[in-house]
Formats: sequence, C-alpha cells, structure tokens
Amino acid sequence: MDPRWRQLATVLAEYSVKVAPGERVMIAMGEVETLPLTHALYEACIRRGAYPQVQFLSETLRHSLLRYGNDDQLGWIPAVEAYGMEWADVYYGLRGAYNLHIHDEIDADRLARNQAAMGQISTLRWQNTRWCLVRVPNAAFAFQAGVDLESLEEMFFAGCLLDWEAASRQWRRWAETLGQGRSVRLVGKGTDLSFSIAGRRWMVGDGTFNMPDGELATAPVTETLHGHVTFEWPGVLGGRLMEKIHLRWEQGQLVHASASTNEPFLHNILATDPGASLLGEFAMGTNPQIDRCCLDILIDEKIGGTVHMALGRAYPACGGDNRSAIHWDIVKDIRSEGAVFVDDRVVLEGGRFFLDDW
Repeated sequence: MDPRWRQLATVLAEYSVKVAPGERVMIAMGEVETLPLTHALYEACIRRGAYPQVQFLSETLRHSLLRYGNDDQLGWIPAVEAYGMEWADVYYGLRGAYNLHIHDEIDADRLARNQAAMGQISTLRWQNTRWCLVRVPNAAFAFQAGVDLESLEEMFFAGCLLDWEAASRQWRRWAETLGQGRSVRLVGKGTDLSFSIAGRRWMVGDGTFNMPDGELATAPVTETLHGHVTFEWPGVLGGRLMEKIHLRWEQGQLVHASASTNEPFLHNILATDPGASLLGEFAMGTNPQIDRCCLDILIDEKIGGTVHMALGRAYPACGGDNRSAIHWDIVKDIRSEGAVFVDDRVVLEGGRFFLDDW
C-alpha cells in the first residue's frame, strides 16, 4: 500500500472528524478502486477504538436501477443507506470516479427522479452525522481530467496533506473579514451577479467536511439575487455533463436557464422543488495545491482562485434558509477573467486573494 493512504487516513480520523472511542463509523466505499483508502481508514478507526462498518456503492450498480427500474424504484430512498445515517455518528464517503457517460442513454426525467431520492440521503447525512467526503483518484478520473494517473495522484495528495492547522487559521481570519460585508458582486465572462449577504456567516472548508478541502462559503439572501452567470466549465450531476450553462435571476427569481448540452436535464433538476432554482451557496476555492479542472465538483470547487455556486439547499451554518432536495455545485473559473467584490472592495482577482490587505 502507498504509505500516503495511511497518512491521509490518519488525517481523516484524527483531524477531519476526530473519531472517538466507541463511536459508530460508516465508511461508504464507492467503486472498487477506493479499497486502499477504505482499508487504511478502517484500520485508523479501529485503532481509535471506534466501530467501523463498510458499505459498497457503485455507479455501475446505479445504472441498472436507472435503466430497468420502475417509477417507484427510481424514487425509492434506499432504506439501508437511510438507516446508516441514523446509526452512524461519523460518515465517510470515499467516492471513486466512474465513466461520466455511463448514463448518457437514460432519460432526463428518470435521472432527475432518482437524483432527488439520492438528495434525501445527502440531507440525512448532514443532519445526523459528522461527515467527510473524499474523491479518490483512479484511472477513470485521470482520463476525464486529461492527465496521467500519477500526476493526478500527486495533485490529490498534495491537496490533502496540507498543514491543515495553519491553513485553517488563515482561512478563518479571511472568513471573519468577509463576515463584515453586506453585499457580493461577481463579474466575469458573461457574468454580472449580485446579492446580499447581510446577516449571513462564512463557513470555512478546512479539511473537516471534504478532502481535499479549501473554500470559503456563504448563503446568499435568495430574494436579493439579481443578474446573470455563465459557466465556462460543464456542470456535472448524476453522471451527466451540461455545457455552457447560463442562468439569470431577477429580484430573486430564476427567469432563464440554458445549456448547450443536456438542457432538458438541467430544467428537470431546476424543477425538483421550489428551492432548486435558487442559490443555496456561494463560495471561493482556496486550496493552493489544486489547480486542474477534473470535471468533478469535490476536486474542482477547491481550486484556489475559482468560485462556485450551489443551486438548492443552503447550509444552516451559514444562516441560509433555502431548502431543497438538491445541492448542486457548479464551478466558475475567474482566474484569468473576473473578480469578486464584497461591499465594492475586490477580495479575489487573478487567482489572488486580497483579504489580508483589508
């Protein structure tokens, strides 16, 4: 076993979630390639006196459901997974990559119906457990990132094995500064979007919820959303890519949504429930070691100098109150064109943060 898997497992058990003796730990092993980290993490939890259980999940198995399941099966909330969120004190989602075209022949409405059911599991996770999600690189992941696996693993481990204590201190100082602001404006290619953050808090992604991590996130006051945003990179949800997404809000209401590919699926997702067409999260990526788009949100949203927005559910920790079965992050790269302003002061431009200068 590559020794870095055990190093990462130690970080996950001792820093990210701080597993305690006697706690019940659910390790969701997604795809077979996550076995090395599953093994290392199981071992780390045992050493800390916990009671880990391993659950196997696979997008290949899900494809059979999407292809052959009836409407009731597609909308069914998996009972064992739901119970696992009630049983566990701690949840780890070790998510291996898969072929993003695996569901291409699935009708958009079938995929959206099942995605909503999966969203209910996600809601139970953050309501009931202390959790951390890890995107584990494999050959399929390297292929979609357009790089060899060794190079991808180097970026992954560099982004996971930061000095998290030092990074957390810096990012928390930045969050305190941002918390003094009342409004945000994002400008960039095909983009001019503004909203209020009055009364909201900024949450710091410092290795406790995702790995690799690195973000500063808040919840827009949804009724103040105004303007439009264009995404250079595809939005990815349920194994489906939506290219060149363009969204526009007026006084808090979504009035336009388009994509150059899979637009019917985009519209189905936005119609999931009343909260799905609103922004539950606005965030900026802060990890200095993550610099390549991999077409995977758990990695891409951490790229230092980018921003991302989540349609749907807001995190209560930020003060957000938007509710939805959906929480779908989409990344916008403003490193070469664009900026983020808080109260008309630039905080991010050209991949550089200016929060230490305030």
